[in-house]
Amino acid sequence: MSSWRDVFPILAKHIGEWEGEYVHLDPEGREIDRHKSHLKMWEPEDGSCDIVQVNTYTWPDRQEQHRFDGVLRGRDIHFDNERIVGYMNQWDGQTIMLTWTYKSLLKPGNYLYELIQLSRDGQQKVRTWHWMENDRLIRRTVIKERKIA
Repeated sequence: MSSWRDVFPILAKHIGEWEGEYVHLDPEGREIDRHKSHLKMWEPEDGSCDIVQVNTYTWPDRQEQHRFDGVLRGRDIHFDNERIVGYMNQWDGQTIMLTWTYKSLLKPGNYLYELIQLSRDGQQKVRTWHWMENDRLIRRTVIKERKIA
């Protein structure tokens, strides 16, 4: 595998464990969901992919866990699993941009854009998602996380 550290150096600051909260909003800004999150990102030693992230989402009545294996292609990290297909790239020294499509959660033709902004000290990040269907905004997600390990 190619080294992502050469073309995507900000990713090294995201490796580790993060806790936070997701808040989902309808197009008018009304809250429709809120849940806790735990993210763990690492570089697998076996070389099966370039980066792995496991997201655990927790509500009062349930928990979900999803794994995302990322592969470097050019300057982008690509993901393709049972849930999503998409890619991310480094925008500047503190920012990552992602775009992806849910394979079954939304209608065909859906897409999302995500902006991840890392604090200068690397200990906090904020993320925003824009959910689109038929080129119309259907939801926003606002995420705040802090590094715990």
